[in-house]
Amino acid sequence: MRTTIDIPDETYRRLKVKAALQGESLREIALRALRREIDAASEAPLPRLTEPILEPHQPGSIRIDNEQIYDLIGFP
Repeated sequence: MRTTIDIPDETYRRLKVKAALQGESLREIALRALRREIDAASEAPLPRLTEPILEPHQPGSIRIDNEQIYDLIGFP
C-alpha cells in the first residue's frame, strides 16, 4: 500500500543521511521504525479504569467497584 506523509525538512535530511551511512533505503528505515512503534504499543499494559466507570441513573442503584468488574469480565 502506498501512502504520503509530510516529514519536516530537517528530519528528512537526517533520515536520508542515516540511510546512506547504513546502506539502507528510507523505506527500510521507516518500516523498521513503524514496526517498532506497533510492537511497543502491543506490549504496553492496558490502563486500569478509575472510578466511577458506570454512572447510575438513580444514585445508589449500582453498587459495584472496579475489582468486581475486572472479576466479571476477566481482566488480569
